[in-house]
Amino acid sequence: MTREVIPGAVLEQGRVNGLTAEFGSKRANRIARNAVTSADVNKAARNPVTMRTYTDTFGVSLKSAKTVTNQRQSGRCWLFSTLNVLRARAMTTLDVEDFEFSQAFGMFYDKLEKANSFLNNIIETAELPWDDRTVTFLLGSGTAAMDGGEWSFAASLIEKWGAVPKAVMPETACTKNSAQMDATLARLLHKDAVELRRLVASGEDETGITAAREAMLADVHRVLCACLGEPPVTFDLEMAVGPKAQLPEDKLAPALPARPGDDEKPRRILRERGVTPREFVERYVGFDANDYVELVHVPAIGLELGHAYGVRHMDTVAGGHPMRFLNVESEVVEAAAVASLKEGVPCYMACDVMQEFGRRLEDFPGTLALDTMDREGLFGVSLGMTRAEMLDSRETCFTHAMTFQGVELDEGGHACAWRVENSWGKESCKDGYLIMSADWNRLYGGDVVVERRFVPEDTLKLWDEAPLEYTEPWGVLAAAMGIGRE
Repeated sequence: MTREVIPGAVLEQGRVNGLTAEFGSKRANRIARNAVTSADVNKAARNPVTMRTYTDTFGVSLKSAKTVTNQRQSGRCWLFSTLNVLRARAMTTLDVEDFEFSQAFGMFYDKLEKANSFLNNIIETAELPWDDRTVTFLLGSGTAAMDGGEWSFAASLIEKWGAVPKAVMPETACTKNSAQMDATLARLLHKDAVELRRLVASGEDETGITAAREAMLADVHRVLCACLGEPPVTFDLEMAVGPKAQLPEDKLAPALPARPGDDEKPRRILRERGVTPREFVERYVGFDANDYVELVHVPAIGLELGHAYGVRHMDTVAGGHPMRFLNVESEVVEAAAVASLKEGVPCYMACDVMQEFGRRLEDFPGTLALDTMDREGLFGVSLGMTRAEMLDSRETCFTHAMTFQGVELDEGGHACAWRVENSWGKESCKDGYLIMSADWNRLYGGDVVVERRFVPEDTLKLWDEAPLEYTEPWGVLAAAMGIGRE
């Protein structure tokens, strides 16, 4: 029996054959075909005339660390971006030219906290059917196996667990490529979800369910220790710092002269035994998540400007800071980032980094702009969409977090272009950095985290007083924030 279809719904062979003949009859189509089939889309679409107009020169440009961080094959950009902001504070306190936090340390506790929240969510929803939308989300994008995250995740981790220098807990094979570890964790947690739902269905009391959950977390901890190594509870801190280090004298050895043939400034040795990760942050970094504001521009259906939003079931640190996004005009987002950079403070940002980006182009690998990739001209189709249309249709979202390190301003003080520190290593982009045009950022960016002092009073009042409105994890906000994506 043939199912009835609406008129015109069947793809007719004759019509398609006609389109094929028509394509080959036009010279422009043949040229495009030859270019794309031999060089791929980005190489064929790139516009070298406009690409070469973007240069790494900015009126406001911060002094950066020597090391360009590298998240390798993992989805930890949000953690790298947050730590790259904080290392500027550490470098000032220690008076050093370079510093890097351990991202493996943060990853360990992120996975453990995500597992805890996942199991809590499974218990909370255990009486819902397996095909309930919330349950299916938790078992898919909401599992603790994902690497992806958001600034508030990192802030909660740092406040609760602290942070350590990279040498104290270096990268491992599983931080550099997390796929196999993540697959193991996903299998383990799915098995645990089945068991927890079975216990609830059988009428097990709270004591029994809690004992089961604790045993499951112990298993997760065992896997993480095997993959990432045991996280330090305390460590001995010994490092060279500059003569202007803002540290107590009793922790510093006398100044050492510059080494022969070295142009470095004189150094002092910082020594402290038995430091906890939280003490390290308190003494040498200084961090209070309450000092920061996250501003986004998400003009999507169902989301209003001036409102503060979160996403149900997606906070990963139980008892930590909830996700809180204040939805504002793009001009407000930009102005806060500009104010921060003018004061020499880098800031967390997020965008849809792969949109119109020739990442692997050898001659222009680090430019994000709207006039450098002419796919419309190459294919003879229209691809233009507004930001609102792209958000509603799930065409764009914040896929990647990085760090604003500089900005070029026009005569009115508005951004023309941004200098962005990435976490793909020094060999990627332009020595690890991206040049981002302001119009590209307005279309594909629009998420920054800045200190409160850089936010206008009226916006700060909204941040402080607007009630937190929770949206569903499959809704437009979760999609826009890239939650559940790597």
